Amino acid sequence: MLNKSYASAAILSLLIPVSQAADTDRVDATDTLPDAKPGECYSKVIVPAVFETVTEEVLVKPETSTVEIIPATFDVQEKEVLVKEAYTKLVAVPAVYRTETEEVEVSPARNEWVTRLDRRGIPASPALLAAAKTNGVDLDVAQPNQCFSEFYIPAKFETTEKEVLVKEEAEQITVAEAQYEQTEETVMVKASTKDKVLTEAEYEVIEEQVMVEPAKAVWKKGTGPITRIDNSTGDIMCLVQIPAKYKTIKKTVLKSAAAIQEVEVPAESIVVPVSRLVSDSTADRTTLPAEFSKVEVTNKVADAAFIWRNAEVAGEGTATGNTICLKEIPAVFTSVKKQVIDTPATVREEKVPAEYKTVQVKNVSAEAEEKRTIIPAVFDTVEREEKKSSERLEWRRVLCETNMTRDTNKKIQQVLKDAGYYNGPIDGSIGRGTLASVEKYQKDNDLPTGGLTIQMLEKMGIM
Repeated sequence: MLNKSYASAAILSLLIPVSQAADTDRVDATDTLPDAKPGECYSKVIVPAVFETVTEEVLVKPETSTVEIIPATFDVQEKEVLVKEAYTKLVAVPAVYRTETEEVEVSPARNEWVTRLDRRGIPASPALLAAAKTNGVDLDVAQPNQCFSEFYIPAKFETTEKEVLVKEEAEQITVAEAQYEQTEETVMVKASTKDKVLTEAEYEVIEEQVMVEPAKAVWKKGTGPITRIDNSTGDIMCLVQIPAKYKTIKKTVLKSAAAIQEVEVPAESIVVPVSRLVSDSTADRTTLPAEFSKVEVTNKVADAAFIWRNAEVAGEGTATGNTICLKEIPAVFTSVKKQVIDTPATVREEKVPAEYKTVQVKNVSAEAEEKRTIIPAVFDTVEREEKKSSERLEWRRVLCETNMTRDTNKKIQQVLKDAGYYNGPIDGSIGRGTLASVEKYQKDNDLPTGGLTIQMLEKMGIM
């Protein structure tokens, strides 16, 4: 059974219909049988196509350029702008007064007849004085401090008002300020220039498929109706077409190039408020009248009447008990303060200088420029497989019933198990599990498939 199982595996390639082989690019090199030696076995095997991995640079972003705008530069200068004209200002200097004190007589000095010369004396009555005068007492020639006995009739007085100057007439000066009208003046602070505006380039990302592995045909085990060679095999080989493999890459392509536009930048101005003189300062003079104060003045309007006798002269008759004495009463004065102009009011002229404002004016010293920088293209390295030789169908020396031993089979199973391809028992029986492991090992090592080739045994180190 061991040899029959292997024999069926060795001739699997012969079971493939000729119509399937014709649909691939496989090269059939089995027209001539190999020159075999006695005891050697050959089988038609599939020698895999040979591929070489090549790298290719793919453009993912074309060469571009960046544009840097160097702005214009300006020279800054200062300019004096008149904001208020010079004018003459009138300043009123008020009058300067000095205070003087004046003694005003409010009661004149007089001689008054009294009943006594001491403090207890009272004014004599007019009747007494009249009686005294009627009785030969010459009151007009009486001497001060001279006393007479009298029947007294007091004198009559009346109080009148008298105007006293307390502030002389003066002049008042009222100054009217200068009048202005507010206007505005436009001052250019930055001259017009030309600026350059950059419109950035626009890009879009597109996807492109790059073939990394071409289409190929491989032989795989399958199931289905087959032409049997003997009763020990039922396996078939199917030729499967594997499509080409592609890798999708993203590429950035230029949609619209960068552009420079020249823009006119207008001049810049500012509005400065200006005060313009409409009318100059003026002075208005007004006369202030003198000021007076009223004081009361007492004047005698009627004398007293007495019947008099000289007190030192003895006379007839009975004294009335009334005594009159001519008492000297000094005048009464009051102090009145009045303001007298010391320095008259005047007008002083003051020159007010014009007012200026310093503004900064910008003048173009260098126009705006553009600076371009080239950004190199970007490439991506893509690996793809390129076929160097097609798959071939050849006669190769294999193990067969005449040269296969159980010990060799165990060695094959052990190598496959050590390499991780086989997990069955090491019993020297080549069954389906061993053959499947053999085929996977052959494909992974780019060895011919379709039998236990001597080339595989040499790779395993068995022969």
